[in-house]
Amino acid sequence: MSVVGLIDQALVTTVAVAWFRVPFRGSLLALLLAALLYIVAGLALGLLISTFSKTQQEAFMTMFLFFLPAIILAGFLYPVHTMPALFRWLSVLDPVRHFLTIVRGIFLKGEGLAGLWPEYLILAGMAVGALGLAVARFRRSLA
Repeated sequence: MSVVGLIDQALVTTVAVAWFRVPFRGSLLALLLAALLYIVAGLALGLLISTFSKTQQEAFMTMFLFFLPAIILAGFLYPVHTMPALFRWLSVLDPVRHFLTIVRGIFLKGEGLAGLWPEYLILAGMAVGALGLAVARFRRSLA
């Protein structure tokens, strides 16, 4: 699945730059690392949700109920700084927010790892944390 996500990232980046003329001022390797961390975090959250679900339909509905608010809280539709304080705090727990911050920094500002390291660190922590919880829950269900 992560290979498919990386291919999608390459296609979206290519279309953004070639077709829509979005300036790309940063490092392609920094974007690749961010995409990989985001994909692993997303897959880990999916695995974690599946450990709580008894059926495929339940897992699908839980994912839908999780990811729709995640996109809204990420700052993709509305700037995070205009949200009420509670939602700004909740958006810190959203991997989409951190990935969008990295993508905007790389594309528009030309920032790299040095300027965006907190976002990379948060994404890596989310990926490791969610994957660790998913593995622990899965092992517990086998016992």
